[in-house]
Amino acid sequence: MSILSSAPSNNPGWLAPLKQFPVFRALWSTWLVANICMYTNDVAAAWMMTSLTTSATLIALIQTASNLPVLLLGVPSGALADILNRKHFLVFTQLWLAANATLLFVSSTLGLLDPVFLLILTFINGVGLAMRWPVYAAIIPEIIPRDSLHLALGLNSIAMNASRILGPLIAGLIIASIGTEFVFALNMVLSLGMTWIVIRWKNQNYVSTLPGERFFGAMRLGAQYIRQSKPMRSILLRSFLFYMQSSSLLALLPVIAKDHFQGNANTFTLLLSCLGFGAILVGTQLQYLRAHWNPNQLTTYGIIFLSISSVGVVLAPNLWYAAPAIIVSGMSWFCVGNTLSTASQLSLPNWIRARGMSFYQMSLMGGSAIGAFIWGKVTSSTDVTTSIGISAIFGLIALVLIRKHPVNGHEVEDLTPVCPIERPHPSRDIDPNEGPVMISMEYHINKGHVEQFKKLMAKTRRSRLKQGALSWSLFEDAEHAGKFLEYFVFETWADYLRRFDRFTADDLAMQEERHRFHIDSSPPKVTRRIASSIKN
Repeated sequence: MSILSSAPSNNPGWLAPLKQFPVFRALWSTWLVANICMYTNDVAAAWMMTSLTTSATLIALIQTASNLPVLLLGVPSGALADILNRKHFLVFTQLWLAANATLLFVSSTLGLLDPVFLLILTFINGVGLAMRWPVYAAIIPEIIPRDSLHLALGLNSIAMNASRILGPLIAGLIIASIGTEFVFALNMVLSLGMTWIVIRWKNQNYVSTLPGERFFGAMRLGAQYIRQSKPMRSILLRSFLFYMQSSSLLALLPVIAKDHFQGNANTFTLLLSCLGFGAILVGTQLQYLRAHWNPNQLTTYGIIFLSISSVGVVLAPNLWYAAPAIIVSGMSWFCVGNTLSTASQLSLPNWIRARGMSFYQMSLMGGSAIGAFIWGKVTSSTDVTTSIGISAIFGLIALVLIRKHPVNGHEVEDLTPVCPIERPHPSRDIDPNEGPVMISMEYHINKGHVEQFKKLMAKTRRSRLKQGALSWSLFEDAEHAGKFLEYFVFETWADYLRRFDRFTADDLAMQEERHRFHIDSSPPKVTRRIASSIKN
């Protein structure tokens, strides 16, 4: 048996996913070490830059070079993670990061680094991070049951917060003892080690007989799915606003430590550690919180407590009063972040999960980036206390404005894949790239049920578009009352056939409901047409 095979047990508690699922345990270890590498690399690169230049702008650009690829390449990375074999793609991202760490180590050892070259290598490292996040996010729901997913994602967040503390500490110790270049060497070794663990994972990847999706078409469909998914639109809106608000405390933490409390690097480390400790603490109690409050309550209470505690940090008379307040901030931040992340995972079917999570990642990064810029500007014009206070008020106002977009306020879709509809049997061999393809369905509806039928067809439209249709329309026969024609168009024959793999239990229930409205003894007539080329 592989060390990564899974064998569930009945052990309860916040550590249950690690105990029950060896596959998750191995991948979680990879995630923890990978994030430690990320933070050690950021610290080492920033410190290396200080030895190469005195320009504050170039030093600050290290963070920009590290984070910008995640924002720019989120959707393309998600598309690749859905199109390609996810295990192979994850291995590729790990090798990418290991190669970049090797180049950093060799260049720094030989004295070949200059500020521009260091920024380029930091950007390349960010590209690897941008590729890795969507594919890892998509893999976890494949190996963890739905009822344990929130615990698994909570453990991922605990790993992220632990690495936020451990990464800088490890980097600092190595830099002080043997030199900055050896941080890059450690990252190289750890990245290769984690690559070996992923390679040993014996995943069962679904192999379709159809040609792979086209890259740009896959990105278009990802955006189209998000537009048609009410739950995802609500989650992305809430995520953007929440991270815009919460970015104030994290972005201004150095200012709070140095200027507000007249501290030093140790003060900043203490505040950052308290934030991470709060997140880890609540992560261990996540199952109890979810037993008492639903997702919408967790996000609401989390934002309220975050607003109050963040103000408490800057109003505290000294550091020892501020520490408990920032621990509460970390707890609140974790509750909201984990709830939104879990809700987004549960709102996405497997075939498009990486693309959907890449949009979630972009909303997170976009909100954080815009928020950090805004609160930094407010601080420059006023002071850090005013800026934190305004961000807290903004969070509470946003909470009121988005009350019509609750996290769990939509019908829960059953995304279990099924394929009850009969596949087409064309009269000739059709090239998968032929198209467009138009499908029409004819319904005969009782006159008294027309309005109810139209409401159902509005839901049907969203379903067809989420499956990949380019367009959809419903026509009513002008000469025969109660006769309707639904049509929808796919770009190619292969795109049309893919919808059979994307058909869910929720789609089946909707199909059965449509058929109940149909009053003929025979099922609705289905016609499939392929565009015919005409020579001039």
